[in-house]
Amino acid sequence: MTGEIITVGKENKGALPALFAPDQRTAEKVLEFFTVNIRNAHTRRAYVKAAGYFAAWCINEGLTSLQNVRPVHVAAYVEDLQKKLAAPSVKQHLAALRMLYDWLVVGQVVPTNPASAVRGPKYSVKKGKTPILAVEEAQDILKVIDDVSPVGLRDRAQMGLMVYTFARVGAAIKMRVEDVYVQGRRTWVRLHEKGGKLHEMPCHHKLEEYLHAYIEAAGIAADTKGFLFRTACRRTGKLTENPMTQADVYRMINRRASDANIRTKIGCHSFRATGITEYLRNGGKLEIAQQMANHESARTTGLYDRRNDQISLDEVERIII
Repeated sequence: MTGEIITVGKENKGALPALFAPDQRTAEKVLEFFTVNIRNAHTRRAYVKAAGYFAAWCINEGLTSLQNVRPVHVAAYVEDLQKKLAAPSVKQHLAALRMLYDWLVVGQVVPTNPASAVRGPKYSVKKGKTPILAVEEAQDILKVIDDVSPVGLRDRAQMGLMVYTFARVGAAIKMRVEDVYVQGRRTWVRLHEKGGKLHEMPCHHKLEEYLHAYIEAAGIAADTKGFLFRTACRRTGKLTENPMTQADVYRMINRRASDANIRTKIGCHSFRATGITEYLRNGGKLEIAQQMANHESARTTGLYDRRNDQISLDEVERIII
């Protein structure tokens, strides 16, 4: 599916599809929605994409004005989306339209919100899709990592952080050196979560070892304001002052998994899911896991609980032919 993309930024201010820019005032209100109302960069990108798709669809249907869009049009758009996208994506597109129109109603650009009454597809998730590692696989990955070089120690510390604190990769890459600190004779970490929230966690003894070994080998202990997990120069292997990106972490994880001959296709969230699953498997409580993972709802934490995968596998093996 293709669509016009709205680019939000100083370098292309006002780069909007015609539907959203019939006049200067409307264009400004639409740009304000993405720049002022939405603070999370990932949400902004997703909503910009959804708005671009909707604008392209409207133009194809002969709808050239926001004021002309009615609930029946939005319903038809959702029906069309369901033929091309999965239910979660359709619901996200509809949510973007509802929020955008709400903003425009408040800004007195349009009189009513045509998306407010439109129902999205039914979608219920009881089990997350994030692939997890078996304990032996996680151990194998950590074993093959060079525990002498700063890069190897960095990778081990980063994966250990995600396993032992259930940290999101986005929170990990935002950490500064000062976010690893001692309190009450124990090492703690300060995670920079979504929405600017800070989440503090005591370190597992192995994570404590991993972090201090990395910081010492990298020689960054005195650079308290510097980023904790840094990129490395390919030729020299020396760490730079630049932070790793989520894409850098993803490539690192897959490189390390390949070195350990792990065939499970994993991603950045796999270590978080693995840590939560093992915590619960060893008698941990769901409500405590929720606090550790910094989830708003225990239901979200439950999506990372993959203990039933092992139960299903054991039952399948009962089929003896």
